[in-house]
Amino acid sequence: MEETTPHIPVLLDEVLKSLNPQPDQRFIDGTVGAGGHTEAILKATAPTGQVLAIDADPAALNVARKRLAPFGDRVRLVHANFAQLATIARNHDFVPVHGILLDLGVSSMQLSSGGRGFSFQSEAPLDMRYDPGGPTTAADLVNNLTQDELADLIYRFGEERRSRAIARAIAAARPLHTTRELANVVARAVGGRRRARIHPATRTFQALRIAVNDELGTLSRTLPEAVTVLAPGGRLAVISFHSLEDRIVKDFFRQESKDCICPPKQPICTCDHRATLRIITRKPVTASSREVAINPRARSAKLRVAERIGA
Repeated sequence: MEETTPHIPVLLDEVLKSLNPQPDQRFIDGTVGAGGHTEAILKATAPTGQVLAIDADPAALNVARKRLAPFGDRVRLVHANFAQLATIARNHDFVPVHGILLDLGVSSMQLSSGGRGFSFQSEAPLDMRYDPGGPTTAADLVNNLTQDELADLIYRFGEERRSRAIARAIAAARPLHTTRELANVVARAVGGRRRARIHPATRTFQALRIAVNDELGTLSRTLPEAVTVLAPGGRLAVISFHSLEDRIVKDFFRQESKDCICPPKQPICTCDHRATLRIITRKPVTASSREVAINPRARSAKLRVAERIGA
C-alpha cells in the first residue's frame, strides 16, 4: 500500500499536548498507521526516546517503516493486533512506558487502497480485513449469515435504522462479491437517499468492517491491558471515530477512576476495586475547524486521555 495522498495524523497537536512526551521517555503506538504520530513523538523524545509501534496491517507497517527509517533503532515496528499490546511490550522488555496512543478505526490509506474493500468508492473484493491473514472477510459475513443475523449486525455496529430492509435486500441478492455490488444493493434498499449527508451504504460498510476485525471486542480487551504497562503518571490516549468506540473508552475510564464499582444501592463495598486512572479529559477533545478544513477525516475524531495512578 503506497501513500497516494499526504498522510495527516489526526489531532496531532492535541495528542502531543496530552501525552507530553519528554526526552528519553518510552511510548507505545498501538496503531502506527503511516507513522505520523510516532514520528512526532520520536522527535519530542530525542535523543534517546523510543517508541514501540504496532499495527495489524502489514501494508501500513511498510509505509511507516520508510517514514521512520531515519530514527533507526529508536523505533521498533511490530506486526500484530494491539490486543496483544501488553504481551508485546513485555516480550520487547518495553515496560513500563510513559504513554500509549490508540488511534482507532480505518485509516485514509486503507480507504484509498483499491483492493482492500474498505470503501464503496472503488470496485474491490469484499474483504475489509486489517490483517490479510485474518480468518473472516466481509464477503463471508454478507453471504453466510442468516438474514436476521445480518440485520442485527448492521443495526448494532452500524447504528443503521433500516437494517432489516438492508439485510432483506442483501439476502435476496446473494451471493455478493464486490464493494460496488453491495453498495448498490444497500442504496436500492433504502431508496438511494441522494440528498443524504452520507452515502446510504456508509453505516453498513462500517458495521461489516467492525465485525470482520472485532474492533469493539479488541478495544474492550486492550484497555485494561494497556493500563498494566503504564508507569505511574503515564498516560493513555485514545482517538475514536464513532460513538460505539467512544462509549467503550468513556465507560472504561469512568470505571477505572473509581475506588468502588459496586452497585449504587449496595450498602457495603465488596468489590475491592481500586482506582487505576485519573481522567484528564472530562469531555472528549475534538478537532478545530481549521484541522477539519485540512483533513475532513478529523471531523468525527474524539480524543480521551487518562493518567495512571498508584503503583
